[in-house]
Amino acid sequence: MAAVIPAQRQSMRGLLLYYVYGSRTSMGEDLRSELQEFLQNLKIQTSCVEHPPVFTVEEMMPHLQDVSGAVTKNLFLKDKKKKGLWLVSARHDRQVNLNDLAKKLGVGSGNLRFADEATMLEKLKVGQGCATALALLFDKDRSVKLVLDRDLVEGGHQMVHFHPMTNSATMGLRPEDLLRFLRETGHEPVLENFE
Repeated sequence: MAAVIPAQRQSMRGLLLYYVYGSRTSMGEDLRSELQEFLQNLKIQTSCVEHPPVFTVEEMMPHLQDVSGAVTKNLFLKDKKKKGLWLVSARHDRQVNLNDLAKKLGVGSGNLRFADEATMLEKLKVGQGCATALALLFDKDRSVKLVLDRDLVEGGHQMVHFHPMTNSATMGLRPEDLLRFLRETGHEPVLENFE
C-alpha cells in the first residue's frame, strides 16, 4: 500500500524528510543492527540506554542521568567552499566555536557551517538528531573527517556515549574501543581541545 504524502511535504526536501522521519524507526533499527554486528565482530562490548527520540542535548540528558562516562554531542559540518565534510564529536557540555575550529583545521575563519540533512543522509545514513561518530561505518568513501574532543579519549572516562544510528538510544563504549572502531572504518580522528 502506497503512503499518502501530504501536499505540504511534496517538495524534494519534504519528500526526503517525510521518508526519513516517517520510516526512521525501521531504517535506524536496520542500521543499528548492522553497527552492532560490526562491533561484535571486533569484539567490542557496549552498553545501551533506550529512551524516547531526542533531537537536542537538552532533551537527551534527563534520560542519561545514570550513565558513567562522557556523553557526546555531534555536529555535521561542511566548509563554505564545499571542499570538505567534518563530523565533530565533543563532550555534551563543551563549547564548539566554529570560527576557532575552522582556523585550526585550516579552512579559514567563518568557513565552517552546518551541512544540510540530505548530505548527512547520503554520507552517514542518519538524519537530524542522529549524528554520531558511529555512523562513520557507513562513510564508505571516507569523505567525512572526524574531529574528536581530546577529552573523550584522554580524559580517563570509562565509557563514551553516542547514538547508535538512532536518536532513541544511546550506546556506550570504552574510549580505546572507539579508537579501534574508527581505525577499522578508515577514519583517523583529528584530536582537538574544546572548553
